[in-house]
Amino acid sequence: MEIIKKAVDMQAWSDSVRQSGRTICLVPTMGYFHEGHLSLIDRGKEKGGEVVVSLFVNPAQFGENEDLDAYPSNIERDLALARERGATAVFLPAVDEIYPPGYQTYVTLSHLPHHLCGLSRPVHFKGVATVVTKLFNIVKPHAAVFGAKDFQQVCIIRRMCTDLNYNIEIMAAPIVREEDGLAMSSRNAYLQPSQRPAALSLSRSLALAEKMVAEGETTCHAVKKEMEGVIQGFPEAVIDYISLCDPNTLEEVVSTDQPVLAALAVKVGTTRLIDNRLIDPAGQG
Repeated sequence: MEIIKKAVDMQAWSDSVRQSGRTICLVPTMGYFHEGHLSLIDRGKEKGGEVVVSLFVNPAQFGENEDLDAYPSNIERDLALARERGATAVFLPAVDEIYPPGYQTYVTLSHLPHHLCGLSRPVHFKGVATVVTKLFNIVKPHAAVFGAKDFQQVCIIRRMCTDLNYNIEIMAAPIVREEDGLAMSSRNAYLQPSQRPAALSLSRSLALAEKMVAEGETTCHAVKKEMEGVIQGFPEAVIDYISLCDPNTLEEVVSTDQPVLAALAVKVGTTRLIDNRLIDPAGQG
């Protein structure tokens, strides 16, 4: 497995791969790997060709008073796991390699970021769209894999690729969960053992929403009210948002008579967690 730190070297490597007729699948990450990240590598390998994992904690997607400085990191372990899982190369740039002195160019979308996580993290998706655009230009992939836990991110990247004419297949890999149902996240490392039950309220509230729809509930307000009750049963859990929305536009809906995305963000202590579930009333029961 090659470790590449300079953008110009990564571009040259990718050019060589493309000229040989092989394909490239990019797995963008911020490191501190768990099984969810590794499943993205597996998904990339299913495409055939070469799998490039980018490992970069992107400062542009963190707002003030967020956890950039405390974000967990173990690069040597990440490299060992990527090698073990079969990645062909890792792109491991320094911050000034991505954002050189005087940097002033950003990518923004006009609608999709103004829902869900974007409401409380107003700079986040500008940073995501910008770094992914740069990674696409540097790695030159034919396909890229993102985790479905960040559903809004996947929507934004797909829209960006359409709008900017990127000929890149965007794949969303299923959420990987721990044995108790908690969606895997690097931020789970922040949780204290005593906070685990509160953290599990996210997946349990989503399961309740799915059950209510399966049993015939069609009013989103009623579903959200029950979800709130599950989470508010834990004093240390503070709801950022609970949304039942259109999975394409991310706009709130009032009825579950069509497929909806149930998505939520909850702060457990100092740890912000997200989770989601697609609910299709036609597929229930």
